[in-house]
Amino acid sequence: MPVMERIQAEVEGHPIVLFMKGTPHFPMCGFSSRAVQALREAGAEHLHVINVLEEPEIRANLPRFSNWPTFPQLFINGELIGGCDITLELHESGELQRIVTEAFAP
Repeated sequence: MPVMERIQAEVEGHPIVLFMKGTPHFPMCGFSSRAVQALREAGAEHLHVINVLEEPEIRANLPRFSNWPTFPQLFINGELIGGCDITLELHESGELQRIVTEAFAP
């Protein structure tokens, strides 16, 4: 499967997808760590995570797919939410919890 199709399938196949450096248990950068922490505090216990350090093709092509240059990148219900700063702003305002709750609603 071509990488752009794979990215599309990942984003559409899960309510919440975080493309990050490392894993939730072993984040490899502070931005990824803070994004995971904010998502967990907002109730996102079931994150689908792609470790871009282990997926060089995705790491190289995701910025072109999303038109967002940095990592982590958070997608909820197929839509790019943004990176660490936006995730933290949404968390601080309480909006992230609402978005996460809606993403997992039946």
